[in-house]
Amino acid sequence: MLKARVITALVLLAGLLSALFLLPAVGWLVFSSLICALAATEWASMLGFSAVMRRLYALLLGGLCLAMGLVAGLHKDAMIAPFAVGPVYAVSAIFWLLCVPFWLRAKWRLPESAAAPLIGLVLLLPPSLAIAHLRLLSPWLLLGVMGAVWLADIAAYFVGRAFGRRKLAPSISPAKSWEGACGAMLAVTLYGLACISYWGSLKGFALLPVALLLLGFTGLSIIGDLFESLVKRQAGVKDSGTLLPGHGGVLDRIDSLTSTLPVVALIALWMAR
Repeated sequence: MLKARVITALVLLAGLLSALFLLPAVGWLVFSSLICALAATEWASMLGFSAVMRRLYALLLGGLCLAMGLVAGLHKDAMIAPFAVGPVYAVSAIFWLLCVPFWLRAKWRLPESAAAPLIGLVLLLPPSLAIAHLRLLSPWLLLGVMGAVWLADIAAYFVGRAFGRRKLAPSISPAKSWEGACGAMLAVTLYGLACISYWGSLKGFALLPVALLLLGFTGLSIIGDLFESLVKRQAGVKDSGTLLPGHGGVLDRIDSLTSTLPVVALIALWMAR
């Protein structure tokens, strides 16, 4: 299993970096839409959809992502501020900041109605558009944001294993601890401040607000991870899919990105006003 995980991770990283730096904007938008479609297939599977309905749902979300990206101009290399997708990011931010924390606390189950596919839409469409949007600003910016999420996950794992005593959400994800969460927040804050210092300067920013934003970013990534863990537990599955050997499914790899990328993209739009 470890060998499979390492090989899959190396292949994924090579493919991601190649696409990130070599594809034209329209190609990257298609790539983002494909990620949306693959994740939608796994979401539909956890909802118990039939094979035909899973394909139709994936086609719908992937096609919607591509269509909205084209309308917003995310296929144009010169596009910097696609304000047309702002409302999509705003809905996502409201969902993650105001709804999901209460959802996790109450451990609500996904509704057995049309609301569950709509939740999948809110879950998957905004981050897929944000992937296309942030890459237009800079491939390094998108890679940096994704790197922060990966660092949070790694730091939480190792700090939790070394020092974890108090469970963060034992009925949702028993392996996670408050110590691991604190380790993730510290690691991401140091990483973020180092990146800002390297690429720009902290002179134009107050150190405390930036640090608070980084702490909030890390907390949001943890919430995204916990939300998918809750859905998987309720669906009775260990992984969202089997597409990635040793890593589960696509949704398993982007769970924390679903909550963080739309908020980062929304902040980028606000700064571009």
